[in-house]
Amino acid sequence: MLQSKARWRILDQDETAAQQLADELKLSIFVARLLVRRGINNVSSAKQFLLLEEPEFLDPFLLKGMKETIDRINDAIKKNERILVFGDYDADGVSSTSVLMTALRMHNADCDYYIPNRFTEGYGPNNPALKWAKEEGYKLVVTVDTGIAALDQAAYAKDIDLDFIITDHHEPPPVLPASFATINPKQPDCPYPFKELAGVGVAFKVAHALLGRVPDELLDFAVIGTIADLVPLVGENRLIAKKGLQALQSTSRPGLRALKDVCGIKKGVLDADHVGFGMGPRLNAAGRLDSADPAVELLMAEDFEEAKELADEIDRLNKDRQTIVNEMTEEAMQLVEQGNDLPHVIIVAQEGWNAGVIGIVASRLVERFYRPTIVMSIDPESRLAKGSARSIDGFDMFMELSKSRDILPHFGGHPMAAGMTLAAENIDLLQNRLNEQASMILTEEALVPVKEIDLLATVDDVTLDVLSQIEALAPFGVANTKPNVLIENASVAELKRIGSDSTHLKVQFTGDENQLDGIAFRKGHLFEEITPQAKLSAVGTLSINEWNGKVKPQILIDDLKVAQWQLFDWRSIKPNRLKERLEELPENTISVAFQPSTKERLKLNDSTVVYDPLTFLPDLSHSYLVILDVPNNRSDLEALFQSLAKPHRIYVVLSEAEESFFTTNPNRDQFKWYYAFLKKRKEISFNELRKLEQFKGWSAQTTTFMNTVFTELGFVHLETSTVKIVEQPEKKSLDQSRTFRNKQEQSWLENELVYASYQNLKACFDQLMHASVKKESMSNGL
Repeated sequence: MLQSKARWRILDQDETAAQQLADELKLSIFVARLLVRRGINNVSSAKQFLLLEEPEFLDPFLLKGMKETIDRINDAIKKNERILVFGDYDADGVSSTSVLMTALRMHNADCDYYIPNRFTEGYGPNNPALKWAKEEGYKLVVTVDTGIAALDQAAYAKDIDLDFIITDHHEPPPVLPASFATINPKQPDCPYPFKELAGVGVAFKVAHALLGRVPDELLDFAVIGTIADLVPLVGENRLIAKKGLQALQSTSRPGLRALKDVCGIKKGVLDADHVGFGMGPRLNAAGRLDSADPAVELLMAEDFEEAKELADEIDRLNKDRQTIVNEMTEEAMQLVEQGNDLPHVIIVAQEGWNAGVIGIVASRLVERFYRPTIVMSIDPESRLAKGSARSIDGFDMFMELSKSRDILPHFGGHPMAAGMTLAAENIDLLQNRLNEQASMILTEEALVPVKEIDLLATVDDVTLDVLSQIEALAPFGVANTKPNVLIENASVAELKRIGSDSTHLKVQFTGDENQLDGIAFRKGHLFEEITPQAKLSAVGTLSINEWNGKVKPQILIDDLKVAQWQLFDWRSIKPNRLKERLEELPENTISVAFQPSTKERLKLNDSTVVYDPLTFLPDLSHSYLVILDVPNNRSDLEALFQSLAKPHRIYVVLSEAEESFFTTNPNRDQFKWYYAFLKKRKEISFNELRKLEQFKGWSAQTTTFMNTVFTELGFVHLETSTVKIVEQPEKKSLDQSRTFRNKQEQSWLENELVYASYQNLKACFDQLMHASVKKESMSNGL
């Protein structure tokens, strides 16, 4: 057995609706099921989602505040007033800045941009920056991807006669800033039907309204922030992502071409992963480690050589960011593991931590511990802590933090992520409050991650044709995730560790007609926990693997499970390696020796249990059982399994000091011939016995064994130098000799255990466990 890391939840399927879609649109039933799972259960909506019918962008003037914003921008352009675009330092912020700056320049505006420094200014608009803008002659400030919580800043801008317009997509606070205009689809009374735009999506709608048409030429910018900011890829976001990826693939912008080059994105089809895991992190790296200006300059570069230098710069920053993240993650994990119990909400804080990457570290901790997590960097001079939060299903981080507004002068975000600033002295108070809140919300089960499964499939179901149809649902992202597929109880043709340091696991599943390759990244350690004969279940995402001109389907494995108990064959393991392997097994392992000498002979520690039929009856349920040696008899082996449930795993060593199977074991014909010989001779000396052994090809052990058996049966007397026959002995069978019985028992045990094939040995244990469960059921009257 191998336990999965997550709780697997197979999502309900409306098979009737799925079959109807499959029939009417000539789709694979798997694709139809995925559409229904996403709430697309009629032909019209399915055609729109699959872009079989061209959808249209929504009217930007449905956004509350749009008319006022466009009127003010047009007035500024008409009067030649200077406009400042105030952005954020992440990928969404820099792409939002690029969208609005480009649109304004297309409209001949006198404009520039400003992105605050994460380390010296912090998140969002700030009064010193607004004062600088006023002094520099700017008349209008338009925020992108920020500003919805800037109450004080909006008031300050009004005081200094600086028009302040907010465009944002973050959750609005209870009281909105008193700005000139605010555009946010989530603000109260906003009639815009789609609420989930990214910051760049809102900026794109401003550009749409400003230019009086859909700005298709800005989609290559808009797709970056939309995917990188992890907004739901449905509705208008899906349209931006789908069209944007096509635009990005063929873009002529020098900056985007250079960025694609450093990401290693070739001429093949560009997908959401290229943006989410390649371009987005590099654009983020600039603002995380220093100023985000190089990221904006890269996106808007008009010269390829300049763009290449900027792309190389942010690529170097990204490598530095990766090193810093790894080091901080290790430190943070050590802080978490110092505590005795894992809290419901994890908060770790440290002076000197880079505030630009704390969000990434928080995500890593959530992956490791599956708890809502806040990572904070403390400024040693101001004693202010900047924090970044990541949550889990069932715990709305934004809402729960809102209950501590009294100690959070600055915070904002979403249900799954948030950022904040607070006094370092209040960290413990925040921890206590959040833990108390979480204890009322999160059950023990909720603290185990859930892996939702979209489809059940067999190995033979996974074909290139099915995969090509699934790709029609792309781009994948939040709310339109890559479908998780469960391959259940499949046979394994190959299992091996791969990678330069054997970090990864490769599995080849076999079906009735096809085979399916599986790759489990960073799961190479599971090689030792899966037997080649096991039926393996895997959850993952499907993809097409192209290698050396060959194209075939594969599954990228997220989680693995073996539902049945497993037998691990350690019969050939060397004694010097055995102790090391035993120490690698978990605490719920029971190591059993039937012979008292085995423990010392194999140099094992005190945790090894010497079997005692009078006192030893372990509960093997949910445990690993190691059988170190061969029992004295079958009844001892049977008694070992008289437990409430069978073990998850059995490791067989079955070490012997001396193998009786290959020592003497005369058969009944040999006994019969030897006894007849003795009756005829009446007696034989030991010297003559040696000659008989030579004549018959027997060993001295053979005759010694038969003499012992005959002595126990009363057939002969052993004297100092002779063997004498007993006249008219009582008739007895060989089985009445204890020595004979023990020898036959040991031979049987060795034959069935030590020298049995893997399949026969597993069948033997299956039978023992079945008999044990049956006996337990009978004793309970079941």
